[in-house]
Amino acid sequence: MKNPLIKSPALRHWMASTGIVLILLVLVISFFPWDSLRGPINRYVSDQLGRRFEITRHLSVNLGLTTTVSVEGIEIANPEWAHDPYLLKATAAEFDISLLPLMAGKVVLPKITLTEPRMGLQIEPDGRRTWAFSRDTSEKGTAPQIGSFVVDQGSISYLAKAQGADLDVQFSLASEFGNDLPLSFKATGRWNNDAFTANGRTGGALEFSRDSQASFPVEVNAVAGKTRLKAKGSVADLANLAGIDATFDLQGENLYDLYGLLGVVLPATPPYKLRGKLEKKDKTWAVSQIQGLLGKSDLSGSLSFDQSSAVPLLTGKLQSKVMDFVDLAPVIGITPSSGSTRKANSADASTGRKAAPSTASKKALPTGTAPGKVLPRTPLDVTRLKAMNADVTYFAADIRHVKELPLDKGSVHVKLNAGVLQLEPISLGVAGGSVAGTIRIDSTVAPAAITTRLDVRALQLNRLFPAVENTKTGFGKFSGQFNLAGRGDSVAQMLGSASGDVAILMGKGKISNILLEFMGLDGGEVIKFLVRGDNTVQLRCAAAAFDVKQGLMTSRAIVLDTSDTVVTGQGQISLANETLDILFKPQPKDMSILSLRSPLRIGGTFANTTAGPETSALAGRVGIALVLAAINPLLALAATIETGPGEDADCGAVLSKAAQPAAANGNK
Repeated sequence: MKNPLIKSPALRHWMASTGIVLILLVLVISFFPWDSLRGPINRYVSDQLGRRFEITRHLSVNLGLTTTVSVEGIEIANPEWAHDPYLLKATAAEFDISLLPLMAGKVVLPKITLTEPRMGLQIEPDGRRTWAFSRDTSEKGTAPQIGSFVVDQGSISYLAKAQGADLDVQFSLASEFGNDLPLSFKATGRWNNDAFTANGRTGGALEFSRDSQASFPVEVNAVAGKTRLKAKGSVADLANLAGIDATFDLQGENLYDLYGLLGVVLPATPPYKLRGKLEKKDKTWAVSQIQGLLGKSDLSGSLSFDQSSAVPLLTGKLQSKVMDFVDLAPVIGITPSSGSTRKANSADASTGRKAAPSTASKKALPTGTAPGKVLPRTPLDVTRLKAMNADVTYFAADIRHVKELPLDKGSVHVKLNAGVLQLEPISLGVAGGSVAGTIRIDSTVAPAAITTRLDVRALQLNRLFPAVENTKTGFGKFSGQFNLAGRGDSVAQMLGSASGDVAILMGKGKISNILLEFMGLDGGEVIKFLVRGDNTVQLRCAAAAFDVKQGLMTSRAIVLDTSDTVVTGQGQISLANETLDILFKPQPKDMSILSLRSPLRIGGTFANTTAGPETSALAGRVGIALVLAAINPLLALAATIETGPGEDADCGAVLSKAAQPAAANGNK
């Protein structure tokens, strides 16, 4: 049965009229002289944007929920404060506009195609941006939402004063078919106020939409100052720079420089070469499969940099199979002198043996110290400690080329929170023993406050000074404690203001006798050992303890007790002035001739230490010898005969006293 409504003449007339109207509307839209509206459109858009907008030659529109606008000649001016007069100036442009979001005042451009564009992008420290389409260019959400962006050739200028960036980018689209990276670019200018150049290739269409399923391929070679980067991979979300999956090669003069480039706080290092894999998900950067060198030290591991919080967090684990101690110098504010130090300390790589420092290396002055000084005076930039938080562990299986201490391995857990840096725990293998403890640096006060607590356990005497021949026949184990707190922006300042206590203890062992005889200026014993060779004597105990106040170390106990000699001492060491004045008083337990056993004074500076007999006491002994020699030369020997009044020290009491700081020294 046929529908009677269809047979209705009125309905058929209405449907025919509607169809004719729609056809006419389509024809009107299709052949509408859109160019006649360029003037009104230019004025309306300029008024809405608060800047000049002009379609200079031709306009055509394809209406729909997503309307396509094609123009020949388009100019969008920048705000008056901008350096470049144009945000965009192009020979031709085609862009889609979503009408429904536009009714709500939001500009959504699913696709933009530009021919020979010139773009001027600028962002000010106060947040104003040239690409924000609002009279208030610092207002968030006023930049248009762009889906994909296609260009053929042109240029972009980018100026960001806060980043120290002033770049000019030239790009062109290759015409050959099947090229996965058809868009090539070259950038020149400055980044972080350093010279910057970059070149590379990308995909032909820049996909900014989160709905895009295709990752955007990219290759880049960049040089910023002395930092070089090569990277190859893809970006899933260009708008938020997320979904990055790339491999990279990075090299430069100092990892410390990456703070200005990437905002990551890293320690000062020697020149480095690193490679690895880079990924970014949401606001977290992850660097894995790290392999490379810092100076001559190898480095591997992984790091993660989470920027989701107001203060970013760096976490990770790093390790070295072989760590060259010279490469740690910049971390504590020392820049090694060119070449000589590393050469002097070079070792046979096949054996891993540590070489003794040469005379040239001892005289070389690190550039981080002042003339005549030893402690590093280069300021440590502790203010950057507030820029991020961190939780990173590092382990070195083999530490080489250490002049001062024979380190063999080490590990540290670095924790940084709210400007307070804690190295806890620190663990070092030293001379067959260990040094463990914690170092805390508080950068929230000025100058920075540092607290150091280290425990020394079982350091072997014959391995502690491997370059000194006279210690090779001795053995014994040292232990000790270092508890210091100070203020300053360099190692020298911190130690120069430090207060606390220091103690070094040693139990039973053996020690080179020739060292004791030199200390006592016993000529007969020295001659005997020089002729027959060095022997060792039994060590009963040894201790050296100091109370420290404002950089001045005052001895609490100094004693060395052997089967041959008891040596006691007293004196002071100034960490502020880098001077020392310690007097040793030997008391032999045997009888010897040719003895001028006067006290031994060690003085001078850290850079130029002196040692010699106490002149007043020695002068008396020499005077008696000269008087007797005038009567009979043989009688002169009588003044040098030592009957050995020394007695065994009470080692238990000595070690107990040395291990305990003064109860009321006021240093804590």
